[in-house]
Amino acid sequence: MKNYFSLIALAAFCFAGTSSAQSPTTPSGLRNRQDFERWMTELSNWGRWGKDDQLGALNLVTPAKRKQALALVRDGVSVSLARDVEKEKAIDNGSPFQHWVDRAGTNNPGFSSADTYKVSYHGMAHTHIDSLCHMFHQGKMYNGFLQTGITSEGAQKLGIQNLKNGILSRGILIDIPLLKGVEFLEPGTPIYPEDLDAWEKKTGITVGAGDVVLIRTGRWARRASVGPWGGTFAGLHGSCARWLKQHDVAVLGSDAASDVLPSGVEDVAMPIHQLCIIAMGTWILDNCDLEALSAAANKRKRWEFMLFVAPLAVPGGTGSPINPIATF
Repeated sequence: MKNYFSLIALAAFCFAGTSSAQSPTTPSGLRNRQDFERWMTELSNWGRWGKDDQLGALNLVTPAKRKQALALVRDGVSVSLARDVEKEKAIDNGSPFQHWVDRAGTNNPGFSSADTYKVSYHGMAHTHIDSLCHMFHQGKMYNGFLQTGITSEGAQKLGIQNLKNGILSRGILIDIPLLKGVEFLEPGTPIYPEDLDAWEKKTGITVGAGDVVLIRTGRWARRASVGPWGGTFAGLHGSCARWLKQHDVAVLGSDAASDVLPSGVEDVAMPIHQLCIIAMGTWILDNCDLEALSAAANKRKRWEFMLFVAPLAVPGGTGSPINPIATF
């Protein structure tokens, strides 16, 4: 829990500034703290599924939606969206994944090996899902649950155990570098609602209620090309939050933090994270590796697929490492 609060503070420190890469045509709807506070109310899903609801926008993933997703499986080909765990410390990985073998084959008198994993997964390196208790605003989390309900023993409400049965829905890849005709976006490049509309027009796919939307910026392709970097990442401008609400997206994911960093919204750190998790109850997948998915989708000219996400069943957890699987 100490690491959790430290990471939130670090995010606010690192990302509160405005982006030097900000477009001069930044949408006027979300410019500053005042706009943001208004949007927190306007986009709110609090009470939509009842005052005790802890699933948020995942209520939109109905049995009919799952059946729709299953019908997308034609080739029987699965692709992982998980980044291989990063064990080396880097500018974008302050908490490397730790792995050691307790009973190795050498000088082991027993008949089996065993190992231990340790990971502090929130951050910019490890593929994970944020639970709805991951962020709070003015002392409250999604649906009005109190921030004080998070203790060192875990969150009393909105913990990751609510997803014990997993997420199965239609996944949609929005491949912005492919749309722009580049290999990857440069750090700090904002993505606007107009870009999301352009992708729908290009592919003929309309994002709908209960979908999982995955935003590719090419972060991992760029990292492979030029090496790791920190502090500044391509992603969605905060104005995209209204687009996500209008389309009733259940889960948002990306190959970085979904937010463009810095945000380009004056005095607001990570507006997409805050508006999605706190106001809308939209779950977020961070640091997915979308390179293999991009190749598989482009090969088939199909950017929709069945997606399955299974977090660890940790009562009160603020999220979980994951290995999302897309199946065509």
